[in-house]
Amino acid sequence: MTTPTNAPGQNSWGPPPTGMPGMPPQPPFQQPRNGLGVAGLVVGIVGVLFAVIPFFFWLGAILGILGLIFGIIGHGRARKGEATNKGVALSGLILGAIAIVLSVVSLIITVTAVKDIADEIDKEIQKQEKATAAPDTAPGDAPEPEPTETAPAALKFGQTFAYEDGIKVTVSAPRAYEPDQFAAGHTKGNSAFQVTVTIVNGSKKTLDVSGALVDASDAEGSRAEPVFDGSNATEMFQGNVLPGKQAKAKFAFSVPAKADGELQVELSPTILDHEEAIWVGPTK
Repeated sequence: MTTPTNAPGQNSWGPPPTGMPGMPPQPPFQQPRNGLGVAGLVVGIVGVLFAVIPFFFWLGAILGILGLIFGIIGHGRARKGEATNKGVALSGLILGAIAIVLSVVSLIITVTAVKDIADEIDKEIQKQEKATAAPDTAPGDAPEPEPTETAPAALKFGQTFAYEDGIKVTVSAPRAYEPDQFAAGHTKGNSAFQVTVTIVNGSKKTLDVSGALVDASDAEGSRAEPVFDGSNATEMFQGNVLPGKQAKAKFAFSVPAKADGELQVELSPTILDHEEAIWVGPTK
């Protein structure tokens, strides 16, 4: 039996040494390139924090852009096998995008707030200038009262009241109304009446009529309850009325049978800018 011969110093029964003829060379070990993925995550987190801090949104936007870029490059390296933190890089990418969006929102909010503050300051300056420019009144002379717009004592149903700014309001004559079985505000045995209110915007500005509320009283002066049902017994005014346009709405009221001979309706087209006008008349 012959014993295999080998080169001196070699184990004949062990694996061939590295670099032996016929064996492929071993590739050198490479460290994973995870740096940009981690950087994208960190920068993205910091960018989100700065994006929601007033007046630091610009820094949040810059950090968000950097986090987005680092995250994209880190994610690309992970897909090529050059990095092992694909999830970290993806998180940095997403956080960078969120930081950019939040920065834009913060910019809009900041600009709006600054504009509102500037408008308030401008109004206050104008008030001060008017007060300074007002002529001095002589001692003992009482200042003339500013003219106020007042409605007439009472109008008849169907008549129109015109305000000084061109707004016109008309209340139709009450007509009997039969609430449905789901009506709210109506008591059995009472009489129900419905009026139609027309508001014409004869001014040069858009008129907000959403605050135009109607109140009514019966013949004894007691408040008449408004009626709401599924048949649109009462339709509230909504939205704005452009110059030259008009809006109509219906209002129903429940009145005790013993006080249903007369109805008084009070209405103002706006809450603060116009006085209430009053319409009074019989219901039958």
